[in-house]
Formats: sequence, structure tokens, C-alpha cells
Amino acid sequence: MSPLLDLLKDGQFHSGEALGEVLGVSRSAVWKQLQQLQAELGIEVHKVRGKGYRLADPICSLCLEAVRAGAPAGWDVRIMQSADSTNAQALHAIAQGCPLPLLVLAERQTAGRGRRGRPWVSPYAQNLYYSLALRIEGGMTRLEGLSLVVGLAVVRALHAQGVSEARLKWPNDILVGDKKLAGILLELVGDPSDVCHVVIGIGINVNMKLSTEVDRPWTSMRLQRMSLVDRNVLVTELNDQLQCYLERHAVSGFEQLREEWEDLHAWQGRSVVLSAGVKAIEGLVLGIDGQGGLRLAVDGVEQVFNGGELSLRLAASDQPSAASDQGEER
Repeated sequence: MSPLLDLLKDGQFHSGEALGEVLGVSRSAVWKQLQQLQAELGIEVHKVRGKGYRLADPICSLCLEAVRAGAPAGWDVRIMQSADSTNAQALHAIAQGCPLPLLVLAERQTAGRGRRGRPWVSPYAQNLYYSLALRIEGGMTRLEGLSLVVGLAVVRALHAQGVSEARLKWPNDILVGDKKLAGILLELVGDPSDVCHVVIGIGINVNMKLSTEVDRPWTSMRLQRMSLVDRNVLVTELNDQLQCYLERHAVSGFEQLREEWEDLHAWQGRSVVLSAGVKAIEGLVLGIDGQGGLRLAVDGVEQVFNGGELSLRLAASDQPSAASDQGEER
């Protein structure tokens, strides 16, 4: 974070003269730096005669010391001011042979991505862009249901942070009501039959209040809690929950967690449409199987579906009666 942005992150007014004195530059230089920050980071700065400058919203910046202190033993941590995507950076670290586990965080992403190649809107210092790189031994059986296990950890972390209405949507979204709050993207490299590496990518809408770049229902922790969220505290909670659920999954597999997942499934028992390319299948959600596949009643017959290119939405008969806020499927 730049020294000027660090001075302004409290969201209070600061005069140009006072800022210049602290930074050792002229008021004109302060204004030029602010214009540069607005252009580069997309942040909004208010300028009021007689009061000075303030950010449109306070910023809770990520702190390397705080995140490292709250990380499980043996985890390495990197925090970047800007990254193409944290998943891409984690994959690059794996290719370089960096020690694992490795947690990569960024204040913003310039090319954030979700499932099926969708972009992930990543404004500066507002949300959580989180990627955890892990070494996995034992082949594909150790990966069964992994994205669903990660979803459980995210939901439990959100509950612990005051978003008690957070629920899961198969296969890897987190909703509040019918609004998107978070998403998960897992990427695998290596030999799926032996030793491989997985990057667990998690994006959470934390302090975002407005976005003109999204067009489907969404929400954020701040909108739900009506208060600014300390992202460092959230990272520590998410780390703890992930470590717990990953250990449970490694010991007992996904079957042990299946019932807990179903209890938190937002669309359990609802009519949905499952899309795979141009093909669409309507059915009633029965639950999931022991490998994380979706169980649907289709024309009275149970079928199981699995795969990374599947997309799920509510059937027209189960849609909310009125359109909601803008948002994005990720």
C-alpha cells in the first residue's frame, strides 16, 4: 500500500497540507498522487474545500504480520498488492518448486477468474482473493468431494464472522438467500493417480457495497452485517476452518461430511435446472452422493451428476417472485 493511501485508509478527511507535511511533498504533489491512485486502483476519493480529501469508504488493508501470525504452522504466506489472479500466482509457485502449503492473497486481481472461464470482479482492498496451494498424495480418491469440503469451511468461517444466513449451492457457490456471496475454484496439476498439487481458490465479497460490473444477484459480508469487516480476521478464521475440514476429509473421506453439507444446502428439496452446454435437465434436488455428485429426481427417477462444466439454477417454478440486486455468477 502506498504511504498516501495508508494515511487515507481510515476514511476520514485529511487536508492536503497535512498529508504533504507527513509525506514531505507539496499539496500539488499530493493531488497528483491521488489522481494516480484513482486511475491505477479504481478507488474513489472525495475532495471537499476546507476539509481536504477522504476515501469514499475506509479500507481494511491486509497485514502480512497479522496473517502470518494467524496461519497454521508450516504455511507460507504471500500478500500481493496486485496480481493477475491468486490462483495463477499459486500455480506459478508450484511450478517453481516453492515450499507448500502456500497461501497467496492479493489486494486486487487484474484477471480474476471463476468457473467456466467467467471473470471475477476484484476491486482493490474490498474483498478476499485467496488461494491455497497444497500437495496431495494418494491419487484421485483423496480429491473426491474436495470442492464441497472447501465450501463447508467457507460457510463455517462466514457463520463465525456474523453471516449466519450463508448457505451452500452445489457445486461450489455460497449464497445468502438467492444472492451470491462467495465462490470456489479448484485447479489441479500433476499426476492424479499418484502425487499431485491442488490450488484452492476462494473469492468472498467482503466489504464491497456497489459494483457496476456485475449483472446478477450478489451480496457481501458488509451488506449483511452492516459494518466494515476486518479481512485479516476473516483470513485467520478461514485458515482455521480449512485446516479442520481438510484434516477431517483426509482421515475419513467425504462421506463423513455429506450429511452436514446437505443440511447447509440452500437448494435442498427445490426444483432446479442443470445445464451442460446446450443440454438442460430439470429435476428435484435430493442431495449429494458420497463422491460429491448431485442427486436429482428426474421424472421420478434418481440420477447422479458430476463434473466441472455443469451449471445449476433454480427452475422457473422455484424462482423468487421479484428480481433482486445486481450480481454475478462466478
